[in-house]
Amino acid sequence: MGFGRRRFVSLMAAGAVGVLAAETRRTVRIAEFDASGRRTGVVEVERVEKTVDQWQAQLTSQQYWVTRQAGTEEPFTGKYAEDERDGLYGCVCCATVLFDSKTKFDSGTGWPSFWQPIAEENVSVATDKSLGMTRDEVRCIRCNAHLGHVFDDGPPPTHLRYCMNSASLKFAPRWQGR
Repeated sequence: MGFGRRRFVSLMAAGAVGVLAAETRRTVRIAEFDASGRRTGVVEVERVEKTVDQWQAQLTSQQYWVTRQAGTEEPFTGKYAEDERDGLYGCVCCATVLFDSKTKFDSGTGWPSFWQPIAEENVSVATDKSLGMTRDEVRCIRCNAHLGHVFDDGPPPTHLRYCMNSASLKFAPRWQGR
């Protein structure tokens, strides 16, 4: 059976609809964790989508600039750059857990750095060609908040450096429970 013009157009339209449907999905799958950092499962949740006014009402001006406008805070100014407490780092916009302090290290860059996210499901990485350079941008999968960038100059075992903005994160101390 050959591909006539009508069948070709029909297949192309179906493919375009499939791509559009994937890009506009209203839900995402994220890994959830308890307060001790133990993975409790993967769930399907609604994407967090808000208007500019809603984000501005929720976030400080710096948090808004970093997370919603892909800004970068000045090095050595963020509250988590030198933080050594034990706990979890979540998205300041939607509270999705992103990083565990057990993977945090001092990169000497002035930004909090981690050698891996707590779960690959919870972040997305895409090419960022802004500012005349090509980098891998890291975003929260649930609300699309800009978090920072990932580089291949980190320590073992991953040799990655997830260089995050403190303004995009919210820290929660690890609960030790009995």
